Amino acid sequence: MTKKIYPGKPYPLGATWDGEGVNFALFADNATGVELCLFTDEDGAQHEERIRLSERTHQVWHCYLPEAKAGQLYGYRVHGPYEPENGHRFNPNKLLIDPYAKAISGVIDWHDSLFGYELGHPDEDLSYSETDSAPFLPKSVVIDNNFDWGNDVNPRTPYHQSVIYETHVKGFTQMHPDIPDDIRGTYAAIGHPASIKYLTDLGITAIELLPIHQFVADRHLVEKGLTNYWGYNTIGFFAPDYRYAGIVDHGQQVQEFKQMVKELHKAGIEVILDVVYNHTGEGNHMGPMLSLKGIDNASYYRLVDDNKRFYNDYTGTGNTLNAMLPNVLRYIMDSLRYWITEMHVDGFRFDLAATLARELHEVNRLSGFFDIIYQDPIISQAKLIAEPWDIGEGGYQVGNFPPGWGEWNGKFRDCIRDYWIGAESMLGEFGQRFTGSPDLYQDNFRKPTASINFITAHDGFTLNDLVSYNEKHNEANGEDNNDGESHNRSWNCGVEGPTDDEEVIKLRNKQKRNLLTTLFLSQGVPMLVAGDEFGRTQQGNNNAYCQDNEISWLNWAEADQQLLAFTQKLIKLRKDHPAFRRRRWFQGQPVKGKGLEDIAWFLPEGTEMEDENWNHDFARSLGVFLNGRGLHSVGPQGERITDDHFYVIFNAHHESLNYHIPQKIKSNDWKIILNTSDDDMNEKLLTDQECITVEGRSVVVLHHPLT
Repeated sequence: MTKKIYPGKPYPLGATWDGEGVNFALFADNATGVELCLFTDEDGAQHEERIRLSERTHQVWHCYLPEAKAGQLYGYRVHGPYEPENGHRFNPNKLLIDPYAKAISGVIDWHDSLFGYELGHPDEDLSYSETDSAPFLPKSVVIDNNFDWGNDVNPRTPYHQSVIYETHVKGFTQMHPDIPDDIRGTYAAIGHPASIKYLTDLGITAIELLPIHQFVADRHLVEKGLTNYWGYNTIGFFAPDYRYAGIVDHGQQVQEFKQMVKELHKAGIEVILDVVYNHTGEGNHMGPMLSLKGIDNASYYRLVDDNKRFYNDYTGTGNTLNAMLPNVLRYIMDSLRYWITEMHVDGFRFDLAATLARELHEVNRLSGFFDIIYQDPIISQAKLIAEPWDIGEGGYQVGNFPPGWGEWNGKFRDCIRDYWIGAESMLGEFGQRFTGSPDLYQDNFRKPTASINFITAHDGFTLNDLVSYNEKHNEANGEDNNDGESHNRSWNCGVEGPTDDEEVIKLRNKQKRNLLTTLFLSQGVPMLVAGDEFGRTQQGNNNAYCQDNEISWLNWAEADQQLLAFTQKLIKLRKDHPAFRRRRWFQGQPVKGKGLEDIAWFLPEGTEMEDENWNHDFARSLGVFLNGRGLHSVGPQGERITDDHFYVIFNAHHESLNYHIPQKIKSNDWKIILNTSDDDMNEKLLTDQECITVEGRSVVVLHHPLT
């Protein structure tokens, strides 16, 4: 039994070990009482000790236990009215996870007691459950925050030099042949030399990890033998997920995560976390009671105004965190600062970020959420990337986030896919996307690097499947195929799924190279999905969120080494030449003293494009000249930055076309350095300076040294 209980302090929230004892603090505004529950393992059974907290400062309940240590398991039981129609769901029969827990001891063992009401009762969630949930809920863990960071330094790679690699902790390493079996699928495996060498050889500057905050695997999925593989169902915004750690005793997953970050930083690789602050894993009014719902439901969630029994759902998951409330804003900001200062991460990609900007029901880019981030000296310096939409009205907000933010550019994805499958689309939009989407970002005091460009993401087809399937094939999810209408802007090149047809295979390989080339040579920040560089397939599954198996894991044994080498060459080309990663917008004006624009667009016959040419929905071909003297940028010491000249020819037409070299850029020094229709990737001097034949559905890149 605990012998001493001191008043403690209301801040910091959570459980804080100071080397001599532990301070516990919990925000619960509407609660009438709070019990701190300590758990110990004795004789193979878990024993619980309850401590009624008597100290309350404003809305925070707190105490200090001088004899408690790191590794202590704990939770809370919170008392108050059970009035769902008024937004209150207090039920002390339910053990609750500390929202500020730095580690969680395991995963949920699904049981009816985890719900605040009696399942199957005719009154549904208006009924009241008296069954204890403690045996089935993982416990919060007091951690020792000490860690030897050594000389760890955040790489702070500028956006314009960044190449982002979206991946999954487990999926990236689970089948990696050079990773020891006992650590595959863990944080330690990501930090292993084999993983780091692969990433550096590829040219990656930042990995963007799918959610690693402790999450809930939905009951209906678990009962089907599936799981929430992607992890977009958070229950612990401070806790690295238990499932991705090799050693978890006493919260050691925290140490393992830190070691991973330290090793990646040594290699100059940044760590960006995909974070889900828009909702939690507690679902709607019929969902489980695991943490916030039982601690103070009305103080955390957006509830329907005229009946607070129900939740406003802008996320499609049943609930939405109420970022208009000061305590919720503090909760999110405390979490972000923790991951930056204590875990040394470099940035965040905000899932359904438009939700966080909603005030009442409208998306407001000047909301309190952005105001607080702007004035925070720590968070404001991290990389901040928005998924700029949610499912609410007006939720598609591409281009509307404040300066300093990057955005997943869904319009880039859709336009480039349309262009290469030959869909009706204007060349004008292609030109906007290739140049960094100035139509979306330029008038908002933002730079080309505001656009996070991607062709594929975790959600949807892989690159290989994008050129191999017209329909989704999600039978493993328990879903039927669609009716034949593609919602993926995909094209199977003539045959659905795997084939031995050599012509189809050749076309698919070319289309993959076309899409990758467009991605890495466009202005903005490229994001590559793990495995796309070597042809990973999900067998036509375009929504593998519940597939923790070979469907989702990277199959290293079947990697297309030729495609991998092509991708490495593309990334190196981008890194070596600032012409493809500009910091400033194109001006379309002649470069002083030379009479050549910083960028110029040409038709196949070599004449410059006119306004009317951009508006033809049948046009599929164009050439773009990038002037190495027109970067309008300076280096770290104020030196003027210049580059070589490039002429990039895009031919999405199905037949070969002859491209005449424009008169104003003719020279004997042009060299073909990349041709997506050429498997050998050899560089070749342009022998005919007048004309070049470009195969149907291909890209040719010409290089001219700066003179």
